[in-house]
Amino acid sequence: MLNAFRPSLVMIVLFSILAGLVYPLTITGMAQLVMPQAANGSLIMRNGNWVGSSLIGQNFTAPGYFHSRPSATSAADPNDASKTMDAPYNAANSGGSNYGPTSQKLMDRVKASIGADTAAGFTGPMSGDAVTTSASGLDPDISPQFALAQLAAVAKARQMPQAELLQLVEAHVMNRVWGVFGEPRVNVLQLNLALDQLKQGATESRR
Repeated sequence: MLNAFRPSLVMIVLFSILAGLVYPLTITGMAQLVMPQAANGSLIMRNGNWVGSSLIGQNFTAPGYFHSRPSATSAADPNDASKTMDAPYNAANSGGSNYGPTSQKLMDRVKASIGADTAAGFTGPMSGDAVTTSASGLDPDISPQFALAQLAAVAKARQMPQAELLQLVEAHVMNRVWGVFGEPRVNVLQLNLALDQLKQGATESRR
């Protein structure tokens, strides 16, 4: 009986070691060697602290910062566990609104986003990503058009020339992958970090 089961047991142990240990460790080691930044989650560090990932958006609402696109993620209501409440860019609950094109809730959300953008001082025609949420609710990028619409408001809040801010935005525009895939985009976290770095550099130069 043991002779009949021995080959099966040996194969189970062998492939458990190969597929469960050797292969994952080999791929992990290769990833760390070839692309360590991406393998570790594309994390961004500033002044010795992790501030986020270039792959996961954050909810920027303060004046003087470029805003991310709207997010439909939610979280449990602390006052009633059976209900949920809006929690933009909640990375623990990725998802979209799933509203159809004829949904009144979708129309109300878009109108609310337009009103919020107007109140924030954004100018020009609003792009689609300025008023609609992404499928994940965690989109880290916005379109160059949406970034430019925020230009005047950010420049006013930071009391800096729009021309200088425009150069910064243009420097952070990422083109299509291999010139074919995707659309031109701007990573909001990286742009806002560059804004703070620009302010810090200007402060140090005046000392």
